[in-house]
Amino acid sequence: MSSAVVLGVDGQPVIVEVHAGNGLPSFTIVGLPDASCREARDRVRAAILSSGLTWPMQRVTVNLAPSNVRKVGAGLDLPIALCVLAASKQIDVSQLSGVGAVGELGLDGSLRPVLGLVSMADAISCTDLVVPARGGAQAAIVMPGRVRAADTLREVVDGLTGEGPLPPLVEPEVDEAPCELRELADVRGQPLARLAVEIAAAGGHHLLMIGPPGAGKTMLAERLVGLLPDLDSADALTVTKIHSVAGLRTPSAGLVRRPPLRAPHHGTSAVALIGGGSSTIRPGEISAAHGGLLFLDELGEFPTAVLEGLRQPLEEGVVRISRASASATMPARFQLVAAMNPCPCGEGHTPGSCRCSEAARARYSRRLSAPLLDRFDLRLELTPPDHRLLLDGPPEETTAEVGARVVLAREMAASRGARSNAELSSAQLDQFGPLAPSGRAVVEHALKSGELTGRGLRRIKAVARTVADLQDGRTELDADAVGVALTLRARPFSLAGTGEGA
Repeated sequence: MSSAVVLGVDGQPVIVEVHAGNGLPSFTIVGLPDASCREARDRVRAAILSSGLTWPMQRVTVNLAPSNVRKVGAGLDLPIALCVLAASKQIDVSQLSGVGAVGELGLDGSLRPVLGLVSMADAISCTDLVVPARGGAQAAIVMPGRVRAADTLREVVDGLTGEGPLPPLVEPEVDEAPCELRELADVRGQPLARLAVEIAAAGGHHLLMIGPPGAGKTMLAERLVGLLPDLDSADALTVTKIHSVAGLRTPSAGLVRRPPLRAPHHGTSAVALIGGGSSTIRPGEISAAHGGLLFLDELGEFPTAVLEGLRQPLEEGVVRISRASASATMPARFQLVAAMNPCPCGEGHTPGSCRCSEAARARYSRRLSAPLLDRFDLRLELTPPDHRLLLDGPPEETTAEVGARVVLAREMAASRGARSNAELSSAQLDQFGPLAPSGRAVVEHALKSGELTGRGLRRIKAVARTVADLQDGRTELDADAVGVALTLRARPFSLAGTGEGA
């Protein structure tokens, strides 16, 4: 019988086989099951008896193929139970032809949903898939018209044997519940910060904000995700799979359509942030943020080893986890937005107010290495806004107004063969973002003065391409677009001693 388990964030097909023969009554599961899978022996026996069926007093052997893949979780309970009933002649084997099943069994015979049901349903090849009723809508997303939802084992058995109606088919639904977004118009007195957030959203550029408490760093990050366009179908399915496996909240119906926002605490471990585990490989926060935003507040408080683990996923968009028991490659294409104080006490922006020693300030800034700092295309140093602008300032543009420009910029990037300008290769930037004479002069001056290094040149051109797209879409990058990109990439004063070059 067809079923599946989860490996990383993808489903792994599993064939469940059961043999009942002569010998002392026993129940054995082979095929590399983990502890939770081996416990199916007790759950399946109790569920069969509670459903008014007979437990075979024979030597029962369950094989989970392929035998070289570790089987994790309780999702194989239902197919094991159905195969045991077929092996003991309580169900005809032909009645299981073309039927797949996933679900955990309760001791009373009830069916319970399992983590990763979307991924498992996507991996199973069958005519009809039986799943717990509470997970039917999710499974129907990837198997429309083939998912049957049941509440109990007895309901499934009666449907297969003809003693009752088949479990009903579940049709995929569309979640039309509006998503509540934070309003960008609430941000006042920060024109440069608003511009940086718009450029970051339009081009998919990573953003670092440095400023004292109350400068609006968290406020800006929460509003940036509202500017991002909805996920396309492929990304929406991938994000839904990841969230299903990770046990995160997913829509009651339909796919995750809005880009996710993940904001882990600075005490998060490397495994929780990057993903992994000892016996089970689980997605971390960077995978949960796939297609959306990863916001690291209090960046200077994160352990250096944890931050350094971000470097490879930021470049490749995936994270590769290898353990003795298994290996997995998980999606991790996210936009990084980080915020930190200028110093440990947070008052380093005001002369005479900082209570930190020079050693403490140096130690704090060294948490962010030069290679990681280089991944940030936009580096913004914030100061508290003028109180007069907060109280009596003119109305600012709304999320809808700015978001419309962001969508247009993303569509231009898509016409160039990339999701965003940040993903354009050097060859694509040379083709779609050639430097105008005035822009070339600005870049040459920055290179000669040491303000810009070779590794920062591509990122400057990508940001300048985004600036030009937001303004008028001009082909050549002039001094205005390049100047804005250089201004927003300048090394913050608080990190003046971190690494070399821009």
